[in-house]
Amino acid sequence: MWQLAIAFSAVTLMCSDACGADLTPQTVNTATFSEWDHSWAGPDPFVIRVQVLLDRARFSPGIIDGIVGDNLKEAVGTFEELNGMQAEGQIDGRFWTALQRDTAPVLTTYTITGTDQNQRYVRKIPKDFGKMARMKWLGYSGPREMLAERFHMDEHLLARLNPRADFTRPGTRIVVAAVERSPETKVARIVVERAAARVLAYDEGGELVAAYPATIGSTETPTPSGTYKVKGVAKKPHYSYNPKKNFQQGHNTKPLELPPGPKNPVGLVWIDLSKPTYGIHGTPDPALIGKTQSHGCVRLTNWDAIDLASLVKPGMPVEFR
Repeated sequence: MWQLAIAFSAVTLMCSDACGADLTPQTVNTATFSEWDHSWAGPDPFVIRVQVLLDRARFSPGIIDGIVGDNLKEAVGTFEELNGMQAEGQIDGRFWTALQRDTAPVLTTYTITGTDQNQRYVRKIPKDFGKMARMKWLGYSGPREMLAERFHMDEHLLARLNPRADFTRPGTRIVVAAVERSPETKVARIVVERAAARVLAYDEGGELVAAYPATIGSTETPTPSGTYKVKGVAKKPHYSYNPKKNFQQGHNTKPLELPPGPKNPVGLVWIDLSKPTYGIHGTPDPALIGKTQSHGCVRLTNWDAIDLASLVKPGMPVEFR
């Protein structure tokens, strides 16, 4: 269990003037649209609040970084569409009125544990698959990177919010995004939209209940068309590389078996589809979701892939359109 609390008195978070916007639990948790400074380009308290609220509602903005980017605009547009507004993808007063129905704080505290410190960390992950295949685990570089991903955050934003924290010391209290999602959401079908670069989940009544930004296909290995089915879910999967079936990576011309881990090419979970060699999966680099191409499959952030995997069942239809 995460050790969370909404008490911040023991955590010192004030940035120096060089940090720009004043990022404290109070400024982020109370940020409003009317006070939003649109001219600020760095991590913004109001944008952080919007991103966390959307994430918690399963309109995922991708990585929480406090910056207005394409993934956030897409999440805003999807939320607007579901709530009967014109899907412009612009944060305005009407959008904010609907979003702030969730009044719970968006930043909370977490106490680092001994388990966090003692995970299987890896100093460096090579880019070459051949070198990866000789490793036993493709893990995070350290506790800070692991914790940033656990709370759906950009690592630099986590550091900004905790400028004096020792992420390697158990007992350290840090400020994190409060991103716990409802476990009661039910999903009946999945839609992968190539043009919008997103994955949508609908319940039995046809209501949209989740939306995730995605990296989908490429010119060389395009994502398929049509409807397929979920075959199953593999957690912490190995990655089987075969240049004759998949793609050519570097100078690797023979099949390779890459070990599991969050830095595995398919991340921490693989949702297997009835289309051979295709699936929905995580990624070793969440900051690039929606900004690069995949090798035909559908790539989500690790946390969104894990979330979706918890909602799907074998036989569930997955439509590509």
